[in-house]
Amino acid sequence: MMTLRNYLIKQIRIALVILVAVISFSCATSKEIVYFQDEALSKSNQVNLQSAIIYKPNDLLFISIGGDKDAVAPFNLPAISYSTSSVAANGDLKMPTYLVDNNGNIEYPVLGTLTLGGLTREQATMYLKNRISEYVKDPIVNIRLINFTVTVLGEVNNPGTFTIEDERISLTEALGLAGDLTIHGKRENVFLIRENDGKKQYTKIDLTSVSALNSPSYYLQQNDVLYIEPNKAKVRSASYNENNGIIISAVATLATIAAIFLAN
Repeated sequence: MMTLRNYLIKQIRIALVILVAVISFSCATSKEIVYFQDEALSKSNQVNLQSAIIYKPNDLLFISIGGDKDAVAPFNLPAISYSTSSVAANGDLKMPTYLVDNNGNIEYPVLGTLTLGGLTREQATMYLKNRISEYVKDPIVNIRLINFTVTVLGEVNNPGTFTIEDERISLTEALGLAGDLTIHGKRENVFLIRENDGKKQYTKIDLTSVSALNSPSYYLQQNDVLYIEPNKAKVRSASYNENNGIIISAVATLATIAAIFLAN
């Protein structure tokens, strides 16, 4: 028949095993944390990646034409004045923009309907320059995408939607804007959501491999969404955090009782 002493010792051992298991499950290895760890880059595996943004429906474009002031005036929309207060005498000026419609077109002064959807900025700039050159000598064309945004969600330090001004951002730069992954982010399974021609595309990127640097998804597109999954330790901690205190308290209590019992 088991004595009270043996019973207490057995319960303490069980509690200690559970405690060690909980702590062990929370541990992470360097392979789960370190970026680009599998091989060094060499000339043989460096790849030229396509980083140019291609204009799509719902893009907002700011277009300005430089040159002879009087000659280019018909091709430049005036700045729009607006006020945030009904009693303000003077409003702020807002840049005029052109919305790319579902067919990839914009309506442009003098030239009418222009198809810019499917073109890069360089292609659209050359196209406009050629068209306007029929009316203006040596026009200077400047095009900017106003609403280029990317969204980073999940296990990062600063999740959110970010507006990109230079129309070029890499995967690593976007993660940098979001404050990098937390220690609980699943680096081998970054989820990229992208929309092409009205259809959603899903790609998984492994940041622990240098292959991520050569991925066609390395440079992000307009409205891309990055989602970083929590790792197993973070998922487990959702329930373990509530129980850890109870387990540790139980072990301490059992240890105290055992110490008193064995001392007598």
